[in-house]
Amino acid sequence: MPRMIRALSLASLVVTALSLGLSFAHVLEAPPRLLDWPPELWREATVFHGQFRLFGLLGGPLDGGAVLVTAALAIALRGRRPAFGYGLTGAALFAGSLVVWFAWVAPANGILATWRPGPIPADFEAVRSRWESGHMAVAGLKLLGFVAVALAVLPGRAASQTGTAD
Repeated sequence: MPRMIRALSLASLVVTALSLGLSFAHVLEAPPRLLDWPPELWREATVFHGQFRLFGLLGGPLDGGAVLVTAALAIALRGRRPAFGYGLTGAALFAGSLVVWFAWVAPANGILATWRPGPIPADFEAVRSRWESGHMAVAGLKLLGFVAVALAVLPGRAASQTGTAD
């Protein structure tokens, strides 16, 4: 396997794994946050005390990087079937996860940014549900994207069209 494809394969796996990891953490945290925590605790932890500050600082660059590096991998794999298809699918799924984040989670973040200490807002349940379910949808797309990238880089998948393995 050419050196560039090896480097892009490794970069794709690392960046997509880190991006997925942040989203998977949201999924693991969701059950108690949705089922056990009172609204006051959810709002305090999520909005006022920066529980997810590092998610935002690291998540944006990782998510954008996941799209770019998987797209570069797919381009490098063009002409190599089925690796190219898996790489392209991985790039599309990570791009789709960003679209879902901007369409579903970002509007909830905008509302959360307006909340102030005091009574729980009337729209609390709707905003919390949108925020939590949006992160779950993003994680699902990223998981599928990671699987596609892994399939693209498995030994033999990125081999040349002649069928020679690494």
